[in-house]
Amino acid sequence: MAQGLRIGVAGAGIGGLASAIALTLAGHSVTICDRFEAPRPLGSGLVIQPVGQRVLDWLGCGTALRRFGTPIRVLHGIEAPTGAGTLNVRYDAGGAGLHGIGIHRSALFHLLHERLLALGPSVRPASEVTGTEVDASGRWLRLADGTRLGPFDLLVDALGSHSPLSPLVSRPLPFGALWTTLDWPDTDLPNDRLSQRYVAARRMVGVLPIGHLPEDDTQRAAFFWSLKAEDLPRWQTEGLSPWKAEMTALWPQLAPFAAQITDPAQMTFARYSHGTLYRPIGDRLVHLGDAAHRASPQLGQGANMALLDALALARALDQTEAQDAPALYATMRRGHLAIYQAASRFLTPQYQSDSAAMAWFRDRVTAPLSRIPPMPWLLGRIASGLLVPPLAGEPHAEKQPCPPVWAIDGRETGC
Repeated sequence: MAQGLRIGVAGAGIGGLASAIALTLAGHSVTICDRFEAPRPLGSGLVIQPVGQRVLDWLGCGTALRRFGTPIRVLHGIEAPTGAGTLNVRYDAGGAGLHGIGIHRSALFHLLHERLLALGPSVRPASEVTGTEVDASGRWLRLADGTRLGPFDLLVDALGSHSPLSPLVSRPLPFGALWTTLDWPDTDLPNDRLSQRYVAARRMVGVLPIGHLPEDDTQRAAFFWSLKAEDLPRWQTEGLSPWKAEMTALWPQLAPFAAQITDPAQMTFARYSHGTLYRPIGDRLVHLGDAAHRASPQLGQGANMALLDALALARALDQTEAQDAPALYATMRRGHLAIYQAASRFLTPQYQSDSAAMAWFRDRVTAPLSRIPPMPWLLGRIASGLLVPPLAGEPHAEKQPCPPVWAIDGRETGC
């Protein structure tokens, strides 16, 4: 119902690009700004879950996603000292044909950025946002150089976990992870699964196939090692040799991956946190993605949640007046977010903590129960992001494969 709005999008990450595309397709005039001279991605690999794949299909990016990424059919983990099967989630147990897609953030960024540029909205690089203000004419962005950008009928805060516009105060978690991107080597590890090994809950190491980058066809892997934030200085001081020895003793198949790590600078430390804005909205202002909610990556839902936020906002504007759309957006996303945030809080200490009791519960209670029907189905649905409808009040994702009002080319049409 809200048509032709002036919308500003602060931040050109995954959520910002997706929202700019969705809002442009919905007929709004969009300006997107980012602090970098040229927008660029941060991080290594991730999994686009089935629910996120459907959003990217709606945005016109699905073909490129499948070209760059690689199918992930199983989430698999073993307790290394005992060989006990701790994690075994099959996507297709939750529905025929379901699977994740492992992709490098650079490739995901590339396909979204190219799609955005093809649609022609205004892109403002080198525009660092420091604040916002509102007056009778609309919502304005304050930039680091002292200028104001606007006015906008609506402002989208997609500036991520350090957004100066978001009031969210998240709770830092003790653990994070060292991440890097490596070439997929000659190995007998399956290339259709996330593979992990654990020592209780205090050690976790994993490998995720993530397809290839836009500029070459070399198959890549995201490699990660769980680490407490307080142990990072010691890891940096000790050097690579003792760490790589521990790693390969824990999991000998990692040797060809470990051989590619020759400098500690190859590894980037990411610290995790939990937090959610109950009201991710303000006066002509919407927060989405990490600016609105943060969780550890145990469920692999972070980028998918940002994609769903972008779709929800476009749907909300399509269904109600501009002044009511932010509240509808928050309502549409609240239930799905609450369930997945709660699941992340439940699972995180089972995989990243110093608690022997939590690891025992994981291996002796959670893992056995996961093999008893209907748990395989339930876990497949959780991993897919389809346990509950992702947008409250919308038809279920499987019954609603494309938007009822606006499609990829912006016309009113069905599939």
